[in-house]
This record gives sequence, structure tokens and C-alpha cells, in this order.
Amino acid sequence: MILSKRWLNDYCKVEADDREFFEKMTLSGSKVECWEKEGEELKNIVLGKVLSLEKHPDSDHLWICQIDIGADEPVQIVTGAQNLKEGDYVPAALHKSVVAGGQKITRGKLRGVMSNGMLCSLGELGLTVNDFPNAIEDGIMVIDDECDLTLGKDIRDVLRFNDTKYEFEITSNRSDCLSVTGLAREAAATFGTDFEMPKPEVKGGHGDVNDFLKVKIHEPSLCYRYCGAVVENVRIKQSPLWLRERLRASGVRPINNIVDITNFVMLELGQPMHAFDLRYLEGNEVNVRRAAKGETITTLDGEERDLSEDMLVIADDKKPVAVAGVMGGEYSGIMDDTTTIVFESACFNGFSVRSTAKTLGMRTESSSRYEKELNPESCMLCLTRALELVQTLDAGDVVNGTVDVFPTPKEPVKLPLDADWINKFIGIELSEQEMTAILQKIGFTVENGIITAPYFRNDIEHQADISEEIARFYGFDKIPDWKLRGVAEAMLTDEQEFDKLLESTMRSIGYSEISTFSFISPKAYDKIALAPDSELRKSIVISNPLGEDTSVMRTTAIPSMLEVIARNYNYRTPAAKFYENATTYASNGTEELPDENKMLTFGEYGAGSDFYTAKGAVEALFKVLGIENARFTALKNNPTFHPGRTAEISIDGEKIGVIGEIHPKVCKNYKIGAKTYIGYLSWNELFKFKNTNKVYKQLPKFPALTRDLAVVCDKKTEVAVLENAIRQGAGKMLEKVELFDIFEGAQVGAGKKSVAFSLVLRSPERTLTDSEADNALNKALEALKAIGAVIRS
Repeated sequence: MILSKRWLNDYCKVEADDREFFEKMTLSGSKVECWEKEGEELKNIVLGKVLSLEKHPDSDHLWICQIDIGADEPVQIVTGAQNLKEGDYVPAALHKSVVAGGQKITRGKLRGVMSNGMLCSLGELGLTVNDFPNAIEDGIMVIDDECDLTLGKDIRDVLRFNDTKYEFEITSNRSDCLSVTGLAREAAATFGTDFEMPKPEVKGGHGDVNDFLKVKIHEPSLCYRYCGAVVENVRIKQSPLWLRERLRASGVRPINNIVDITNFVMLELGQPMHAFDLRYLEGNEVNVRRAAKGETITTLDGEERDLSEDMLVIADDKKPVAVAGVMGGEYSGIMDDTTTIVFESACFNGFSVRSTAKTLGMRTESSSRYEKELNPESCMLCLTRALELVQTLDAGDVVNGTVDVFPTPKEPVKLPLDADWINKFIGIELSEQEMTAILQKIGFTVENGIITAPYFRNDIEHQADISEEIARFYGFDKIPDWKLRGVAEAMLTDEQEFDKLLESTMRSIGYSEISTFSFISPKAYDKIALAPDSELRKSIVISNPLGEDTSVMRTTAIPSMLEVIARNYNYRTPAAKFYENATTYASNGTEELPDENKMLTFGEYGAGSDFYTAKGAVEALFKVLGIENARFTALKNNPTFHPGRTAEISIDGEKIGVIGEIHPKVCKNYKIGAKTYIGYLSWNELFKFKNTNKVYKQLPKFPALTRDLAVVCDKKTEVAVLENAIRQGAGKMLEKVELFDIFEGAQVGAGKKSVAFSLVLRSPERTLTDSEADNALNKALEALKAIGAVIRS
């Protein structure tokens, strides 16, 4: 809902700047999304008067104009417009001005003649011919006496193109706020000012409406009320400036006085209206009924639409003339030769209107309001207001009387004012008198402890609704914080705490979180080169997939990760690291739900990424999780990964995941032109082996002894195997072992390599002797010898 500040001030005076208005209205429950000032980008454009027009000496179409802008000297401006004459009032963009679209205007010569600015058209002011019907679209705007003709005045003030527009987010239960008066009432209550809405009055006319119009509601469950009035001798013309400017500021295009009246009333009071041309209403009858089987209607937009029996229509004696609450029929609109009209102000069932609009694919401003269930009590007020405007604008002659069919008037909602219950419910302390004052300023009445909700508040049903009204005007920011009574304090489960630790650790070591779909294409298994008989191809098939690309539940998250990496690579992101706590799905061979397994999947590419950096990330994660006995074993038979740069990860002999470089053929399948590294770890296994209990460990009291050890072994022997043998052989005295050299060459023999380690030995109880350190070293050498590694001579 867009609210005009100028229109708002017709009903309540709010002395607040835009930010204060935004903040206070939002805090009291009417959320302001944003605001905009009309014509804000226009700079240094003023009202001028054409004093003289002279042909340009070097052009057939240019004119040299002398423009009076209320200064001591006229301003010379050269223009190519052909619609000007002496005495015309025009918008003059002077030197260093800005027109619509942000274009800057400066003085300069046109064909050798100095022009000190530019005369503006409608478009250059950000306006259209609907805003000013007397102007022309393809020439300079000539301003008439509807406007303030003070020379030199800012053009925004002259054209009244200086309103502020607030855009509100209106919740579906507050249909009363889909109107200027509804928001004005809220603003008055918020800022403590008076809300004034004059009661519309219609002067006596002629004739009797019952001689012109008969109304019958055949479906009272779908049409709660129907009010009608007739206007003869209709005079179609443009609406006055004050009405057009309010419509424009509210986002509605002015058309003509009759159509503008219906739109004005809809925006002002929230009740959609429609005007029918009486000559096309056969039998002068209005029948509110369901559409007959096979009936069609051509709506105002020129489209022929098929109607169904569950749709409500407005029909005359023979045919539908409008789709109730949605749009009028082709011949129901107001035309230039219309002489007699019927004003309709009705209230329809919201669900019926919504269903019809959706089926016909034509959601309108009218239907969007009816969908939120309007109150039938507003119908007569809106009809009276429309007739008042007809007389004010001299748009026609009102026929005496109105037709009002109201089968089941709605009783007002009454609730007791229970101050103790409300205070306890909200958690505040207000007296009954203070609550009464809050309720009265938003239209409620309180008498003898009974609250009567105003007719326009459809959302009031329970004591909790009353409490909400009191809370929002008392101030949500003033309500003290307190815990829910009788509810245990919320705590994260061990699994949730572990998830937080896992994900925060991955982010801290440079990986960004992604979230991908759990369903993939079966072709993804071919792209990652899975064997035809791989167990991972046994996916759960979705019975109603969106398409083949999302037809199976994934058994591995590697395709999802590769898709994200491929997208970033092709968007020319030079390097990236991602992780996902991904769920995979495995069939358990029964009709039961599949087994769900969480896998921490991570991937990277770009400068600085290689197998060892990825392995380092895993080791950093294990360190945070307190996992100390992980092993990395070469893996050569996984077709997704490079056979020489992949490792299987295990803890105490249990396989928990894989890490490695993606096979070049797989990268090619995904159009990734960089070496890519991916790993995955079983969430359940990580949770099982974690040890996050931090135990204080005293700093060493005794010095350490260091020894270097170089052994020759088979070239294919993994360093991790050698390191594990050293740890087992050296025993508890070994504090740390680090690899510092690998050498291959003729000196160590063909098919061999030399591997050198640095050992740190320490006892927590005493200073080690050299003999104790040598003894530990000898035991390590024996363990190495058992796996074919001998000391290098």
C-alpha cells in the first residue's frame, strides 16, 4: 500500500520527518518498507513565461526564446519545440540543472546562439499526459492556471509534484489498512494527534433510484451486501489537479472524473467500487449469481474468458456484465458518450474472489482487496462518498436514493476488558483506564467493562487480539524480557553443538558454506565416472520429479560439489573453497524410508590448492575435534579421483572418508580447467571419535632430546606407514615425529627412496639420559626394519 503524505495530512496532521514517521509507524505495527519523494532528482527547474519567440537565424526548426523567471533579466533559451507562443508558462531547466533520468543541463551554444538551459516536456519532468491531460507528450509542457503561476518558483512546487510516498507492508488480517483513512487512523494513534474524517453528504437530487435499478442477491453466502446508486447526465472530463495528484502519488493512473472517483474512494476508504454504463444493463437489473455452465464474458481488457459454475458474477437480465470483485465486462466501462451510470459498492466473499481471480489469471487491485475479507459495513459509506465527489466535481446529476441489499448484517464483536489477564499475557502493568485510552484512540468503544470493536476491524476475535492492540501502542520496545513460564530453558543437543563446531571450524580455515539440492540427475553418476555396478548408483527414485535433472536422491554429494565448483570456475572466480554438511540417501532394500547419512563434503581449486593443503585442512579439523589417531592411506581404485593423489582416511581401522584430486576426465566432464580437490568425511564417524573435552596439560618441566633418523625403503612405501612404525617402536617417550626430507637418486638405489625424520623424546617425570634416548631410537629402527626400511648408511 502506497500512502501519500499530502493525502494523509487531510485526515491527521503528523509533525514528523520521514525517518521518524518510518520508525514510529513500524514500531506501532504498520511496517514502512521505504519512502520516496516525488521529483526528488529534479534540480534548478523553475516556472518561466515566454516573453518572445524569434526564429533561429541558422535553423529552420529552432526558436530563440526570452523567458521571464521572475529575475531582473529574462533568460535566453533555444528550443526546437513548435507548440509555444508568447505568454505561455513553461518549465525552464536553467544552467546546472537536472531533469528526470539524471541528465544534467548546462548552458551552451546551439548553432552559434547561446542557450542558458532547456525548456522541459512532460517526460523530462518524470510526468505523463495522464497527470496533466491538457499538456502534449511530444512538445514542451505548457502549464495552465490549475497550478501556482508564480514565476521563478521551483517546478515541483508549481506542479505539486513534491509529495512524499510511503510504501507499507500490510499484513493479510489488516484489510482496514489498505486505505488512506486506515493508515491515517493508525498514524494519529501513533503520534497522538486527532483523526478527522468528515462524514460525506449528498445534496438532494431528482427522481427515484428504484425507477432505474433493481438488485437481487442470489448467493448471500458469496455476496454479503450490494449497494447501488444512479447518476444521470454524466459529464466526462478530466479530474481536478488535487485529485489527480493524489492518485498519481498512490501509484494509480488518472483517467477521467468518473473512473478517478471510483479509484479515489477505493484508495481513501479501502472499498473497491465499479461504475456501470446503464444503457448496457439490460432490464436495468443487477443479479448477483453464480455463472451458468458454458457462460463467457469479455472483460474490460478485451479478453474473452470462460466462466465456471463456482464463479460469482454480476449479471443483468440476460448476461454477465462483470466478474464479481475482479473486473468489469467489456461494455460496463465508462465511455466518452456515457450519459447514465450505476455506482456499485459491494462486499464479496474473499475466498470466492481469490479463487476466481486465480482461475482466470487476472489478479487486480480490486481482487487483492476483496481477498482479505472486507467489512460490508463500509459499502454505504463508500457509495455516499462517491456521490458526494460526483456533486463536488460536477460530474453528473445524482438520482435520489440508494439501493441497499444487506441479507445478513454482521453483529459487532464484543469482548470483556480484563486488565489483569491482559497485563499477565503481555507482561506489563497498565491500569484499566490506560488500556481504555489506547483502545479508544484506534476506534474501539469501552463501556461498563465491555469492548466493542469498530466495524472496520475484521481481525478482532479474541482477548489476545485486544492484548496485541494494547501492546503495540504501549510500545513493544517497553515490554520487559521474560522467559516462558513452565518451559525448560532451551539448549542445543550434543549433535547440534557438534554441527556448530564442525561448521565454524571449516569457515575458520577458509571454506565457505554452500547448500545444494538433495536430488540430482542419474547422469551425474556417469559424470563422476562411477562403475556400472557401483553401489552408489542404487538411488531412491522420486515418484513426481520436477524433471530428469532432479529425479533421484543423491547417494554421494560429490556431483553437487562439482556443480558449484564448475559454476564458480566458469564465472572466472580465480580460486574458491567450499564445504557442505550434505545429506545422502541410501536404499535399505525395503519400502521403508531410505537411510540418511550426513557427509561433511569439501572442495577447492585455484592458486594455493593441492593435495597437501586439502590434507592439512582435514588435520586442522581433527585437531579441533580432538581426533589424534587418524591415518591417510593411498587409494588407487576410486574412478572419481586421481589414482596417485588420493587417500582413504581411517580412525582406529574404521574408514571414515576420502580426500584427493579429482580425476582429469571428471574435471573435463564438468568443464573445470583447474586441478580440483575434494574430500568427504562421515559425520556419524566424526561424532563418534570426537574428543572435545579440553584437559589442562602442564608445560614440560624437563628438557627434550632430539634425534634425526634417515632410512632407505621401497619407493612405494608410504611415509605414513614409516611414521606409524616409528611411533609404535619408540613408545611413550616419543613426543613428536616430523618428516623433513625425502630423497631419490642413484645413491640410494633404483626403486628406493631415503626418508628422514626428526624425533623429539621427553619424559614427564625426569631428564632422559642419552642411553634411554638411544634405546628408544633402536626400537624404532627395529620396527622400521620389520616393514623393509633400513637405516641409511
